[in-house]
Amino acid sequence: MILSAGLGVDRPHLTLVGGDERKDWELVGYQAAKMTEELESAYECQLEADRLRALRRYEVLDTPPEESFDRITRLVQAVLQTPIALVSLLDESRQWFKSCQGLDVRETPRDISFCTHAIRNDEPLIVEDALNDARFAKNPLVVNDPNIRFYAGVPLHTPDGYRLGTLCAIDRQPREISPAQLAVLQDLARIVVDKLELRSIARIDPLTGLMTRRSFDLDTAKEVARYKRYGSALTCIKLDLDHFKAINDTFGHAGGDAVLREIGLILKSAFREADVVGRLGGEEFCIALAETKPERARIIAERIRAKIEGREIPYQGEIIKVTASLGVAGITQQDQAFADIIGRADSALYKAKTDGRNRVVAFPF
Repeated sequence: MILSAGLGVDRPHLTLVGGDERKDWELVGYQAAKMTEELESAYECQLEADRLRALRRYEVLDTPPEESFDRITRLVQAVLQTPIALVSLLDESRQWFKSCQGLDVRETPRDISFCTHAIRNDEPLIVEDALNDARFAKNPLVVNDPNIRFYAGVPLHTPDGYRLGTLCAIDRQPREISPAQLAVLQDLARIVVDKLELRSIARIDPLTGLMTRRSFDLDTAKEVARYKRYGSALTCIKLDLDHFKAINDTFGHAGGDAVLREIGLILKSAFREADVVGRLGGEEFCIALAETKPERARIIAERIRAKIEGREIPYQGEIIKVTASLGVAGITQQDQAFADIIGRADSALYKAKTDGRNRVVAFPF
């Protein structure tokens, strides 16, 4: 039996708490601790889900190397005098390298990565000798190739506070990092985030809301790589507005812009999230349809053609009507890049134009 002191309304009093009551209180305490643990776990899961969404918004994973990022990792190598420098981004299961100097791989499992530890805090993670750090002493990346001993990683903070990955320097020998070297690494990490931001802005055509040519090329390169790996279908639709010059001549470039904005809305609403939809320039548009055969893509293209033909576009008290010609082509085993498919779709588009416009033609025709 234990004594429990309490304060009543009128005066202090003592309450006797027996064994059963004590067990009840112990159970309540256990349940409260368990609930707190579950809430913390749910909160961490939600934070990670939000972080992954932020990462995907940049649409950078699995894109080809870019000189603007490689230039930064080469600077890290030079300033810190390390053989390895990485721009590392972490998704659910891996750390993927947007830029990689000194390693022959583009990704490693996330569960053994140093960067997983680095993104848990706002401050840089410095490991002077991994063999003397209990977190990493038995890590496969330490005891086996690449035999990491020194690691310095600065989290890549987005403007809205998410840590996407790190800019890191790695050595196969234990060593220290000077305050000046760390300051440079932090500055370069901020430049990496700035470049990710600019890259994200440059992905979208401001007039139509569709992908720019550059971002379209990057994303379709991934689709071709997926085809080569899994053999899934991939089809291209090339679209060109008919007599667009006449619209500009009649209504001015502002009227032409109104038409292009409307086409952007039609295309954005017509395709799946998995499809890649871009404005190649002027009045030319292109769509990459993943896991879609040319027969199905032709039906989709005809539906788009009909929507465009039926759309009335209001402009300064008048109605603008426009039509489009479309070419369709599927990928082949000989194709090395999406540009090869575009070339055949363009041939089909040219035939649609010469056959009278406002129609769909599939390759071969």
